[in-house]
Amino acid sequence: MLATRVRQKDSVFYFVAYPAEDLLGKVRFISRFYAEGDRIAAEEVAAGDEVGQFISRIESTDKAFQRQLSKSKVAAIKNFYDTAVSQPPIPGTVLLFTSETLRFDPLDRYDSVGNLEVPRGRYLIIDGQHRLAALHFYAKEHPQDAKTMHVPCVIFDGKSEDFATEMFVIINSTPTRINKSHLVDLYERVSWAAPDKKFAARIVDRLYNSGDSPLRYKINRLGNRSRQEKWILQAELFSELHKWALADWRSLARRDNLARDAERYYERLRDFLKAAEKVWGEAWGHAGYMVTRPVTLKAMLRVCFDLCREDAEPAEGRQARWQRRLAPWAGKLREFRSEGFYERFPAKGQIERVGRIHRELARAAGIEVKPRKDSAG
Repeated sequence: MLATRVRQKDSVFYFVAYPAEDLLGKVRFISRFYAEGDRIAAEEVAAGDEVGQFISRIESTDKAFQRQLSKSKVAAIKNFYDTAVSQPPIPGTVLLFTSETLRFDPLDRYDSVGNLEVPRGRYLIIDGQHRLAALHFYAKEHPQDAKTMHVPCVIFDGKSEDFATEMFVIINSTPTRINKSHLVDLYERVSWAAPDKKFAARIVDRLYNSGDSPLRYKINRLGNRSRQEKWILQAELFSELHKWALADWRSLARRDNLARDAERYYERLRDFLKAAEKVWGEAWGHAGYMVTRPVTLKAMLRVCFDLCREDAEPAEGRQARWQRRLAPWAGKLREFRSEGFYERFPAKGQIERVGRIHRELARAAGIEVKPRKDSAG
């Protein structure tokens, strides 16, 4: 199918004008939907489908998705489809997700326009279930009209389950759609997963809640509407800590008390961040510097992981010891001013920039950078 490839920072996704008839046959509905005399049954979600389980759990418990509200909402949308003539019935995009990596073949000299492979399985609907449910009922009553309709869709492919879940939460994180209590459900879902994910999630929780954490309340927990300034998304922080856990998992998996080990890793991070805060001085948390922005925080976390391999023990005196080790960073303050930062650290994207800053900060502190493994093997 013809698609437009869109690049934004490190993300790549696709825009497609999907024929309504084809689209309805390629999506799966996680919730039940009702119309007069008709219904869409909720598809049973496989136990291993963490994204589907997550969305199903939210939509089955939140008041916005109870039967009567769902029925009235779908009926209102369908009525709009019936009456819209000059207005486009579906002007906004529907967001779709597939864990499959889709092949994209550019057309001739156009790098951003080409043929996108159709997934073997069906799409998960990140945003737009009600609109597509209304379209389903509309197509039953007006099949010929539905055949002429195309639905604007954004397709995300090949991403992790955490990516799709985070997108769902962020998009639906308004008081009228999902209760605030669900905004941290991603963290809970991750904590139920594999032991390595649970381990990393515990450290994230300690960094957010502990009174001695330099990142306390500075972590954006996926859609948090607090007016407090946030420094880094929970998902970004979790990703870095999970990679650290995986790199050490061979030894961690043999230990008996992962909860205590998570606390030990948290204490190392806490001491490192406190040492970094002292070294950076006034630049720490200052809007005129990039020190506590995600790109630098992630680079500093990686330096911490490298340093822990060299000098994690003894814990006594560790913060002061590491503060002396990081002292050369104070001489790099000018490089981390917000103005001109991206020109001083040119890169093709955020991933490359984080890697570059990681290497430069490690070099300044005389810390050896070792390749990281992103899997338990």
